[in-house]
Amino acid sequence: MCGIDTYVKMNEIKTNEGEEKRSLNFIEAIVEKDLAEGKNDGRVQTRFPPEPNGYLHIGHAKAICLDFGIAERYNGVCNLRFDDTNPVKEDVEYVDSIMEDIKWLGYSWNKVYYASDYFQQLFDFAIQLIKEGKAYVDEQSADVIAKQKGTPTQPGIESPYRNRPVEENLALFRRMQAGEFEEGRMILRAKIDMASPNMHFRDPIMYRIIKEHPHHRTGTTWKVYPMYDFAHGQSDYFEGVTHSLCTLEFEVHRPLYDYFIDLLQKGDNYRPRQTEFNRLNLTYTVMSKRKLLQLVKEGKVNGWDDPRMPTLGGLRRRGYTPQSIRNFIDKIGYTKYDGIIDAALLEHAVREDLNIKAQRVSAVIDPVKLIITNYPEGQVEMMDAVNNPEDPAAGTHPIAFSRELYIERGDFMEDAPKKFFRLSPGKEVRLKSAYIIKCTGAKKNDNIEEIYAEYDPATKSGMPDSGRKVKATLHWVSAEHSLPAEVRLYDRLFTVENPSEEKEKDFQEFLNPDSLVVLSHCRVEAELQKAKPFDNFQFQRIGYFNVDPDSKDGKLIFNRTVSLKQSF
Repeated sequence: MCGIDTYVKMNEIKTNEGEEKRSLNFIEAIVEKDLAEGKNDGRVQTRFPPEPNGYLHIGHAKAICLDFGIAERYNGVCNLRFDDTNPVKEDVEYVDSIMEDIKWLGYSWNKVYYASDYFQQLFDFAIQLIKEGKAYVDEQSADVIAKQKGTPTQPGIESPYRNRPVEENLALFRRMQAGEFEEGRMILRAKIDMASPNMHFRDPIMYRIIKEHPHHRTGTTWKVYPMYDFAHGQSDYFEGVTHSLCTLEFEVHRPLYDYFIDLLQKGDNYRPRQTEFNRLNLTYTVMSKRKLLQLVKEGKVNGWDDPRMPTLGGLRRRGYTPQSIRNFIDKIGYTKYDGIIDAALLEHAVREDLNIKAQRVSAVIDPVKLIITNYPEGQVEMMDAVNNPEDPAAGTHPIAFSRELYIERGDFMEDAPKKFFRLSPGKEVRLKSAYIIKCTGAKKNDNIEEIYAEYDPATKSGMPDSGRKVKATLHWVSAEHSLPAEVRLYDRLFTVENPSEEKEKDFQEFLNPDSLVVLSHCRVEAELQKAKPFDNFQFQRIGYFNVDPDSKDGKLIFNRTVSLKQSF
């Protein structure tokens, strides 16, 4: 029988219909080896088990793509199961948002499961372990229990309640469930080995009392709730999960996972197995729920869906597409080694996706008026603007050209250096989809108020080439026919690559003061009056933008998704 490394080499290139050739990742190799050996009767069943106590972020997307992707690739099933074992922190709002995010990424499920579906089975299993002398009720405080745990090189100290009679433990545990004791008064612990080199085996807590917070599904039915290590593996087993995929921090929990499964298993061909993979860490980002909550509560960002946040809601609002996130995760892959991924790779993925999909439009975000002095007053021409040069089938749309236009203030310089190829007195440029113009001067106070130019009617875009060459093409909008808009320029939230690792300072000291710049006097072409919230566009020569859901009552607001080129 071959090992995983050998199996990967034997199957180095894996192809499915419609997919590019690529190597198997180590988890796919494990699944294929299990299928080849007939484990679990040839079934593949995974699960995505989020806690409904917060919003999903890009790190969760990596787990979602793996759990649902493995099931899709091997004709299996992926269960969505909420790990709702702590009513103190859970809310239906989070359940709804998690389901919305998973659907947005393009995945679906047959049925929603909850750890609370198994509360009775878990309680019965705990009773069984008490009867078998493998669990006991402890009345010590959490602080005392923590001190008795010992260290990896020093054995722990046994609880004075460790050898209570079975009947006494049963009676106390049932009274805990009946609500007779206050929270923190008692816990149920597994009786394993206080000298184990694995700290998780030193009589881990199985149940604690929670009765002041009703559960969002079961109400006040339960007064005791299982801990993660007791609920997770058993829920997998009850549900029929074959491959339980977790991030690396759960690797040390795996022996305990297996221990409880061994006590449950009925000796048949079925057994869930836990496999760990590296979590996603991004530069210029924090992923900690605690730190993200701190940013929200202290008003450092504008809510969980702020486009600077790594939450899926924030990325969606910023204009990231589901496919760009899936492509990014596919590129970074899955390994057994933690590291940090450059945020530039995620930005590259969204550029690649939007370059193919996004309509090109004209938008001027720092406008200055350009007057074509020899263009007839009152005349308007409709020019054909290409929707997307990457997609010949995308066609064109009309854009109004008139005597008075707006261009970017940075595209004009009165005293230009030799290598400034944009507009300056005496120089020619092409106005995209329109004419070649020659600058004749400007009106100036403290700043440039107006720019003047003349156009050449023989150089209309689409006409036979006149042979004249210009070194720059500028975007523009008609002053009369454009729309006012607000543009929000989002940038990275932190100024250092790994703010969580800067131990000397609070992570908030590295917040980027320029992570949001709001431009209130922008102008966009009239084509955008039809735009809907979350629609993506490329503002020519500027970047990719989308329509913010705050847009209403004729006020257009655009978020910068990403610049056209990497600027870091």
